[in-house]
Amino acid sequence: MIAAPHAMTMALAPAQLPLRDVHLSPAPSWWPPAPGWWLVIAAGVLVLGWVIGRSWRRRAARRRWQAMFERELDGIDEPAQALAAMSVLLRRAARRVEPRADRLQGDAWLGLLDGRRGKAFTQGPGRVLLDGGFRRTPPVADLDAVRRLAGQRFAELMAGRR
Repeated sequence: MIAAPHAMTMALAPAQLPLRDVHLSPAPSWWPPAPGWWLVIAAGVLVLGWVIGRSWRRRAARRRWQAMFERELDGIDEPAQALAAMSVLLRRAARRVEPRADRLQGDAWLGLLDGRRGKAFTQGPGRVLLDGGFRRTPPVADLDAVRRLAGQRFAELMAGRR
């Protein structure tokens, strides 16, 4: 007669059971990443691309605005006319930041032009913009420095930065 399998295992002593060692499965490899990591990487690439694109567009716009400022002043040879044109362009650009900028006068106007950058207009070479356009011979030591300063501020104001 054939013995039942269960009865056979009961007959064996615990020391006689054929046991094997426990083997752990290998650790998951780092490549390819899990699907969640692919989403995180894609989101990071999109955000990085958006930041780079925005920065590039801002720089391109700033170059266009500075070029426009220079084109407006290119045909002007007289220092008084150049200062008047710079003042008009700056007032137009300042209205993007402060709607009442065209009504400001004196140190309040120069203070708006200084913004958060220092005192280049209230105490520096930009002070000549107050009345230099109304004088026959404006006291300008370096018209190119004032032109560069006004051009930079024009581009900042057009970008909407105080």
